[in-house]
Amino acid sequence: MSTQDLIASLLAKTELFGGLAADVLGDCAGSFREIRFTKGETIFVRGDPGNHLYLVVEGRVRLAVSTNEGRELSFRHAATGDLFGEIAMLDRGPRSADATALSHVVAYSLDRAALHTLWAKHTSISDRIVVFLCKRIRETSGQLESIALHPMHVRLARFLLVAIGDRKPAPNKRLPLDLGFSQGELALLLGASRPKINEALGTLESANAIARTLDRIFCDPAKLSEIARQGDD
Repeated sequence: MSTQDLIASLLAKTELFGGLAADVLGDCAGSFREIRFTKGETIFVRGDPGNHLYLVVEGRVRLAVSTNEGRELSFRHAATGDLFGEIAMLDRGPRSADATALSHVVAYSLDRAALHTLWAKHTSISDRIVVFLCKRIRETSGQLESIALHPMHVRLARFLLVAIGDRKPAPNKRLPLDLGFSQGELALLLGASRPKINEALGTLESANAIARTLDRIFCDPAKLSEIARQGDD
């Protein structure tokens, strides 16, 4: 598979570019340029100009905001196939968060001028942008609701279900899940302290929804789903 075909296949699965015709995806893919980051490298910080969006091909990027007191809240990780940096690119505003490479990262970037050239050439991109922005607003509302209303073990169960995706366990088996980051990083993502996360993991373990080893979590999707639905009762 050529690099352009790889990029097009990844773009087809994103919220922003998914649904575009194959020829449009191919045209978009041809405008991306490879860029690499080392582990721990700052990609951009809040307030920087938002001149590029990025597509992750390999590695993991933390998106976080910091308070004046120095506290940090990770609200998202971008991994293989994920876009990040798209909001500032679209609205010409400054970056709204910090982006840091949690591992060696291989990504492809698209600059604003290239995006606007594609936008002018392919009007279907406008429809995708509207759908993308509306979905992002709904997701943000859902995140705020979850943080405000649901206990930590329910939030954690929902997070694990998203991480599992559509994988199914073998009969009478749990699904192994390697999150690829520390419990401290998980705490940042869920807006909690490490002790609260450890307590929530213990609650899920007591309910036989998960089992833990030193480096993995083994999940029972059915039991996690039952716990996740408790927040809707």
